[in-house]
Amino acid sequence: MYLQTHLCENLHEIAWVRELFPERKSYLDVYDYYGLVGEKTLLGHSLHLDDEDFIRVKETGAVLCPCPPSNFFLGSGLFKFAKAKEYNVKAALGTDLGAGNTFSMVRAMDEAYKMAQLQGYSLSPFEAFYLVTLGGARALSLEDKIGNFEVGKEADFIIMDLKSTPFLEFRMQFTKTLRDKLFVQMMLSDDRAIRETYVYGALVHNREDR
Repeated sequence: MYLQTHLCENLHEIAWVRELFPERKSYLDVYDYYGLVGEKTLLGHSLHLDDEDFIRVKETGAVLCPCPPSNFFLGSGLFKFAKAKEYNVKAALGTDLGAGNTFSMVRAMDEAYKMAQLQGYSLSPFEAFYLVTLGGARALSLEDKIGNFEVGKEADFIIMDLKSTPFLEFRMQFTKTLRDKLFVQMMLSDDRAIRETYVYGALVHNREDR
C-alpha cells in the first residue's frame, strides 16, 4: 500500500510537529519511527530537509515530491534540487492539487527551474522532463509500464506543439539543439501546446477536434 503525506512543507508545520512529538529528532523521524517510510512512501513538498534527512530518504527508498507552483504560491520554501541530486534520492514533481495556481506539469517544470535558480543550481530541461515522466513513474513503481518509450510499455504520452503561441514560435527559431527546444518548451508553453494525447497507444484527445 502506498502512503502519500506532507513532509517539511513550511517552518510553522515543522514547529507544530516538534511540539506534538518532542521525543523524535525530526519531522521525518516521526514517520520513520512508526514504520511509515519506505519505497512506497511519497513525501509531498519536503522543502526543509537537512543532510541527515536526505541520507535516510535514500536508505529507505522513499520518494520526494516537491510541488513548485504551490510552494511559491504559499511562500512555503524552496526544494533543494541540488541536494536531491547529490544524494541520488528518488523524486518527482507535483502541483499539490489546488494549493497553487496551476495543475499543469509544464508550468511545474517552469517553476522548478526558477526555484533551483534561486539556490544557485541550474535545473536542466532533461532533469525537469525526467521528473514529470520517468521520475513520476518510478515514484509509483510503474516504470515497467509507463514513463518512457521502451518497447512493451503502455504508450501513454502527449504530442506537444513547438509553435503553440506566437512567442513560443518566435523563440523556437533560435534553438539549435534538443536541449534548447526542451528548455524553451518548458519555460514558455502551457496547455495550448498539448496537440494530442495518447493512452495505451490510442489517440484520446486531439486539439483540432475542439
